[in-house]
Amino acid sequence: MDWHARFTQQAGWTRNLRQYLFAQCGLDSALRVLEVGCGTGAVLAELETIAAVHGLDLDPARLAQAGAHLPGAHLLCADGHALPYPDLAFDLSFCHFLLLWVRDPLQVLREMRRVTRPGGAVLALAEPDYSQRVDQPDELARLGRWQTQALHKMGADPAIGAQLGELFVEAGIELVEFGTLAPGASDPLTPDEQEMEWAVIEADLAGTVPGAALKRLKKIDRAAWADGTRVLYVPTHYAWGWA
Repeated sequence: MDWHARFTQQAGWTRNLRQYLFAQCGLDSALRVLEVGCGTGAVLAELETIAAVHGLDLDPARLAQAGAHLPGAHLLCADGHALPYPDLAFDLSFCHFLLLWVRDPLQVLREMRRVTRPGGAVLALAEPDYSQRVDQPDELARLGRWQTQALHKMGADPAIGAQLGELFVEAGIELVEFGTLAPGASDPLTPDEQEMEWAVIEADLAGTVPGAALKRLKKIDRAAWADGTRVLYVPTHYAWGWA
């Protein structure tokens, strides 16, 4: 599985939203910016700013990839539950498809608020709600159920997106906006994007679903994309506010 390619694909889903939100929260005037859970640097690589760019991730291999893509960034391998920065260190802090994976998302948001100066912005740019996933044709609905179960087994909270607004308020962040991304994931996928989706499905379900069942559903999936009847939509939420 090429995770940098996957993270780059996900960054494409939120590109328009990020441009809007960063304009709202004053990225242009920021001097220090932090991404918590920066992975391989797919989002940071697209950041247009004069600010000093910082990225943090728990996975040293992914962080090494980020370093290759972002030679000017300040990167640290550390835990978002206890950010290794002083109070009020950043003008803006954000995360992207992170909170579903962490043990205590409220604590991570509290840490992001702590390291962000008063009047600075905290953003969660994309968190899914798999409990409301839509798959058509109906035969493919089991894929959504299987992936949701697999995410639970991996320790994720696949329905966290709908909780973002409440989490921001509880973390002491002055909530400005909470919403849902436009359903771009329902747009037709290119053959390469279809292969990427299936690489993720097969990685998530390895050892839990018989290969023959996956092969059959993959055939149905490809035919549905080809004839225009495929729908794949996972509501994905965002929130931002002032520290």
